[in-house]
Amino acid sequence: MSKQTKEPKQFDVDVKVRNFCGKSKLFFLISLALIVISFLSTFTGVDVALEFKGGTIITYSYSGEMDENTIESEIGALVGSSVNAQGGESLDSDTKTLSLSFSSNEGLTIERQAEVTDKIQELYPDSELELLDANDVDATSGSEFFAKCIVAAIFAALILIVYIALRFKQISGWSAGVCAVLGLLSTLIVTYGGVVLCGFEIDSNFMAVILTLLGYAINDTIVIYDRIRENQTLLPGMQVNDLVNISSSQSLRRTLRTSITTFSSMLVVTIVSIAMGLTSILSFSVPMMIGIVMGTYNSICFVPSLWVWWQKKRGISVLQPVKKKAKV
Repeated sequence: MSKQTKEPKQFDVDVKVRNFCGKSKLFFLISLALIVISFLSTFTGVDVALEFKGGTIITYSYSGEMDENTIESEIGALVGSSVNAQGGESLDSDTKTLSLSFSSNEGLTIERQAEVTDKIQELYPDSELELLDANDVDATSGSEFFAKCIVAAIFAALILIVYIALRFKQISGWSAGVCAVLGLLSTLIVTYGGVVLCGFEIDSNFMAVILTLLGYAINDTIVIYDRIRENQTLLPGMQVNDLVNISSSQSLRRTLRTSITTFSSMLVVTIVSIAMGLTSILSFSVPMMIGIVMGTYNSICFVPSLWVWWQKKRGISVLQPVKKKAKV
């Protein structure tokens, strides 16, 4: 009897394989266009929050109705600078609140604050206006907070590159790490452009979105890298672009489910915020939705295609299977 030979393990690709890498030029053009639009949005005017540029915030309680646009124009003409009026409701009572934000390095003097109060009372004499709080905001502390967030983002990007390089060294980890961070940077830039075009302020909510996306948007990319590393052994001798197409297709359903679930939760928050008039929450939920969509696109389409392009530039068309060490 002839000695039976053990057949190599066959891997069943039980998914519809989509040619992601075949559309790499289209993905690169889309990403480039979105990044350029995001940068150009800066010239439409960036609204920086008071906490970053300094000024004064005055809060009143009142009854009845007030027109915020009228207050902004009248008070702006009085103090000679732009004013942002925002209405709300007190958390500990049923009274309405009005917050006025004045951007200036020196803040408003006591005399000028009194003039502002008198002007509002003149406009709405039956409003039972009452001063609740008046605070000067130092721009220095806001600038320090902004700088610390930028440093944290840069440090996190470097750590991600090192982590991916070590974890996925079988698939040229350093290039994988750099491509992942470039995709993440693209997500953050487009999110910034969305914030500017939607008319939101660059404030602490925006920084919270950026720091959240730093951890969230990279997860799907790591899942695809893990699939590539697994398929590298299960499908030896396969071309890099085919290997990535299979790995991305296998991860597509999971990635979309995760993203749709997170996006839907942010959409519900957005709808409730609009219904309740909670504009402060909108400046977090809407940018998060933009970041989720862009992060999903980058994880599935942009980053894997960029990584394949990098490997081909290095002359690598086939990934060699990882050799397992023999047990002693």
